Amino acid sequence: MTNVLFAVFDCVSKLQRVGMVGATPLPGAGSHDSPLTVFTSSDCLGHHILGHPESPQRLQQLLNTSVTTSRELGFPVHHSMARATKDNLERVHDRKYVERMYHLFQEMQERASPLPLDGDTTLSQGTEVAALRAAGIVVQAVDAVLGRAPLPEGQTAPRRAFAMVRPPGHHAEPDKAMGFCIFNNVMVGCAHAQSPLHGMAHTTAARVAVLDFDVHHGNGDQAMCWDHRDRFYASTHQAPLFPGTGAATETGAYDNVVNVPLVHGAGSQEFRAAWRDVILPRVTAFAPDLVMISAGFDGHWRDPLANLALDEADFYWVTKEIVQVAETVSAGRVVSVLEGGYDIEALGEMDNYY
Repeated sequence: MTNVLFAVFDCVSKLQRVGMVGATPLPGAGSHDSPLTVFTSSDCLGHHILGHPESPQRLQQLLNTSVTTSRELGFPVHHSMARATKDNLERVHDRKYVERMYHLFQEMQERASPLPLDGDTTLSQGTEVAALRAAGIVVQAVDAVLGRAPLPEGQTAPRRAFAMVRPPGHHAEPDKAMGFCIFNNVMVGCAHAQSPLHGMAHTTAARVAVLDFDVHHGNGDQAMCWDHRDRFYASTHQAPLFPGTGAATETGAYDNVVNVPLVHGAGSQEFRAAWRDVILPRVTAFAPDLVMISAGFDGHWRDPLANLALDEADFYWVTKEIVQVAETVSAGRVVSVLEGGYDIEALGEMDNYY
């Protein structure tokens, strides 16, 4: 499934070079020739609960894919050692929750067995490194796309980045872990993008759109956008389904939330109509400085945890459409973050398709 993002971003870069798609980069955004950069770490494999669907094999499949695809499309894969700080986390999570998680991480160093947080979410001895690395990598990807990161001489900042990380994050709420998620990776990145860095105020993204096509509603993403008029959240998701949020009537404190629930068995037609006719026009109207994607691939028809009927072409299509809208509203700046997707064989078939 990563090839969906790789191929789309590469396609848009080619269109830019021949003049078919254009946008004026904002300060620090890099040039039109800037490539996609993938940010990842094998440390994210360390979070491992035996028999759990959110397994290290998901990321391992994508790591294997990225080696071949990076050669074919010519984009860099950065194996990162970034680690989220408490300050990063506390921009979106309650301080007491962050302190509690750090306490539990310390406790895990002396435990031989996993520690359940709820019926779906469990800590292992490798969770601390994996979870802090995942959130930290998203922060690093945001810095790269906003032009905040130091680069070798002659190299421009990428305008598109994919954070290939786990555990996922879009269910994590300000005060609790849930739905396989410890920290809300994409929202940690969103808040970091909106926080001015000393001497680099021109690289701040004042307005951020968070777009979520995971099959499960991103309740955590929504909660962290709800009261912020400078954040926009939109989601397609199966309903009814975990976590039970995401009704069309949930619209945010400033009409800054859009939810389009899809019924059991919905496929390409319903999914594409939701994005084309409802969500993407709202993104354009919001005019974000940065677009972030909660990229979950569990809407695939073979996924064991849901019942939508999407396939590889749908994920390719929605990513392409989002990127093209970003070209008009955010100078093409997109940071995509891996969320769900639990059929390993489907990941392999994505490779064959693209």
